Amino acid sequence: MVSLTAELSPLHPDRNLALELVRATEAAAIRAVPFIGRGDKEAADGAAVDAMRAFLGTVHFQGKVVIGEGEKDNAPMLFNGEEVGTGRGPLCDIAVDPIDGTSLTAAGRQNALAVIAVSDRGTMLDASSVFYMDKLVTGPAGVGVVDIRLPVKENIERLAKALGKPVEEMVVSVLNRPGTRS
Repeated sequence: MVSLTAELSPLHPDRNLALELVRATEAAAIRAVPFIGRGDKEAADGAAVDAMRAFLGTVHFQGKVVIGEGEKDNAPMLFNGEEVGTGRGPLCDIAVDPIDGTSLTAAGRQNALAVIAVSDRGTMLDASSVFYMDKLVTGPAGVGVVDIRLPVKENIERLAKALGKPVEEMVVSVLNRPGTRS
């Protein structure tokens, strides 16, 4: 398991890796702000990518981008295989998307976000050969209840039952992507 505290010399204060990764997403989001509603998703994405890359360069870990963004649409990106971090500290795989929702950002709409995930080196799926994949995320109550092969409606009904809630009280987000099933 990735240590959330990077090993540093006695001359430097201890820096928590998890908090540093939060700061990397903050840097990306903050740098994209001037581009909100300007209609230029590539400029927004490029600013966020540059900010995240620069910040990650200060973080004490040996990160390797396993899941990056950009290849599918020639957007600015942290590319698959790119090494980030100071080169000291834990060996990690990372998945990044400095702006998930570049079109939303360019249009001045809500719900774009900066994303980063980290795991021990060699433990993250290398999904570089696919552009989109089906993903399903729930809380603990969904384990063994929902099934990615089922229609969204059925999964919502099953999860509502497991939680003891009416379907009307469920809050669900479905990304509108090519191939999204309903």
